[in-house]
Amino acid sequence: MTDKKSARGSHQAPASPLHAKDSAWSGRFSEPVAQFVLSYTASVGFDQRLARADIRASQAHASMLAAVGVLSVEDLAAIEQGLEQVLAEIEAGTFQWQLALEDVHLNVERRLTEIAGEAGKRLHTARSRNDQVATDLRLYLRGEVDQLMRRIDLLQSALVELAARHTDTVMPGYTHLQVAQPVVFGHHLLAYVEMLERDRERLGDARRRMNRLPLGSAALAGTTFPIDREHVARTLQFEALCENSMDAVSDRDFAIEFCAAGALIMAHLSRLAEELVLWLSPGFAFIALPDRFTTGSSIMPQKRNPDVAELARGKSGRVFGHLMALLTLVKGQPLAYNKDNQEDKEPVFDTIDTLHASLRAFAEMVPGIEVDAAAMRRAAQQGHSTATDLADYLVRRGVAFRDAHEAVARAVRLAAERSCTLSDLPLAELHALAPQIGADVLQVLTVDGSVTARDHVGGTAPAQVAAQVERWQARLARRHDP
Repeated sequence: MTDKKSARGSHQAPASPLHAKDSAWSGRFSEPVAQFVLSYTASVGFDQRLARADIRASQAHASMLAAVGVLSVEDLAAIEQGLEQVLAEIEAGTFQWQLALEDVHLNVERRLTEIAGEAGKRLHTARSRNDQVATDLRLYLRGEVDQLMRRIDLLQSALVELAARHTDTVMPGYTHLQVAQPVVFGHHLLAYVEMLERDRERLGDARRRMNRLPLGSAALAGTTFPIDREHVARTLQFEALCENSMDAVSDRDFAIEFCAAGALIMAHLSRLAEELVLWLSPGFAFIALPDRFTTGSSIMPQKRNPDVAELARGKSGRVFGHLMALLTLVKGQPLAYNKDNQEDKEPVFDTIDTLHASLRAFAEMVPGIEVDAAAMRRAAQQGHSTATDLADYLVRRGVAFRDAHEAVARAVRLAAERSCTLSDLPLAELHALAPQIGADVLQVLTVDGSVTARDHVGGTAPAQVAAQVERWQARLARRHDP
């Protein structure tokens, strides 16, 4: 009589690439993983970009194991030599990635064992893939944050240099996309420099929190071996240790925080993109973009479309989505590590790639912006943009602001009825609306007088904008000092 085990074996599915001898964990199982399940659960297709971080962390782990006497000097030498060879193969593009080995960790370990023999099998002592991947992702992301901060510096520098050429170029400032008050173009550009500075600070804050070492937490409870986590932290330049092993292997706050910072960066780039699209349109005609950053139409030969700006505006949505995906990923997970966390990498990687490409595009596009100062000035003279200046003028002559506001509103209505500007109204009629108005009011009603009067830190006066440009130039230069 055939027993149940034999019967089950006789109907076994065709063998998949993952046999017991091919896996680091399959000794517990009596049949291979189904091909579909292997493809569904494997991450090596995308997590191989962690390979350099994985090897670097493995080198530090091996060094520590040797220092505490768990590895012999001979094993350490073989592991170090083997890992260097694996890294060289990866960088040369000759490394053979195997889907059957699931992820970057097992692929690297298997090749190391082929090179180093028994020593390679000892590397995984006192660690788990749970603390290994948490360490790799932090290492990788830390390096990307450093590069993204430099990209922000480049975009800030481009904006500052453009602002330096336009410290007295008058343009309309808007609220509700209605002409509000005159500003200078340099002042407008420096607003984005301030936004990007907050973005840079957020990345720096996130970096400090991600720069804590999970390795040594093993699967979830720590290890029975006499490890020295501080040794590994020093080697990998981590600032601190994750002090609870269960939190260490399951924490993805650092990835969420990075994506949140990335979402704000893209929100700011999207706002700038929207303004570039508006300013380029014939209704504004404030700027021209270099041809290399625009495209044409397949049917309308006159078109010059701001595709780079529009795409950046659109790509913000995918980064916002990645943030929501990661928040959703962690919200229902019990402690400690769960397979769900494999889904953290693709949103993080795509956020990184999108940020790099978008910041580069703007840093290269901004220096080529050509400004039509005359068009900006004409627009600033529309919409009675100096009305607030007239109200302030009356207040300085003792009129309560609300009364001044009412008098100026009547003047605006009169100018609108006559399709003229406030400065075109006869002085006698202005005086009739408010007896405090004198001949010197004409200086107040010009767009140049308006911007020049706002002469304080943070104001749009050309002198203040020029001073702010100098401060930013000095700050950015200090960042690039060796």
